[in-house]
Amino acid sequence: MTPEPVIQISAIEHFVYCPRQCALIHCDGVWSDNAHTVRGARAHRRVDSGEHRQERGKQVLRAIPLWSEELGLSGRADAVEVEGDAVRPVEYKAGVRHGAAADLQLCAQALCLEEMLDVEIPHGYVWYGGPRRRLQVDFTEELRGDVREVINAIRAQLMTFDLPEAPNDARCKECQLLHHCLPELSSAPRRVNRYMENVVFR
Repeated sequence: MTPEPVIQISAIEHFVYCPRQCALIHCDGVWSDNAHTVRGARAHRRVDSGEHRQERGKQVLRAIPLWSEELGLSGRADAVEVEGDAVRPVEYKAGVRHGAAADLQLCAQALCLEEMLDVEIPHGYVWYGGPRRRLQVDFTEELRGDVREVINAIRAQLMTFDLPEAPNDARCKECQLLHHCLPELSSAPRRVNRYMENVVFR
């Protein structure tokens, strides 16, 4: 039986970057583009074309729909490479590596493919357009466990309609939802509470 609600694989990266961003996008349906999202969309034009091709002895399948009944996941892979019995998901990022968000997203894709195809997938790849490098990501038991924890956290957020407080840090300036989120106002109650505790009731 599929857990409800079904989680979009893209929500994993949003949640790891900022749980509030994830809630705004996946609970409230808020979206806005900025320079980062536009650059990412341009970098994905070839991937999103859905054109499959043979490359250096591998079959490269693009824009492949993914799902997992066990995890309640849905989404798609930028690309899936098939070479003999080996299956490897490939994720494309326009910029540079930022933490483990892309690793978790890629591992979630692998978990879907393993369930769909009844295969074992030990690793996949993330292509970073900034340095133009392709990095291998090993799907260790630890990483798989981290993916499941993030999925459970996102599902709990969707079910409670919780809108977390904004971090109001350097991430906010780069976020495409800055003007929807209003991080300064989000953190205002915390400042008021601190003032009441430290000044009024001291």
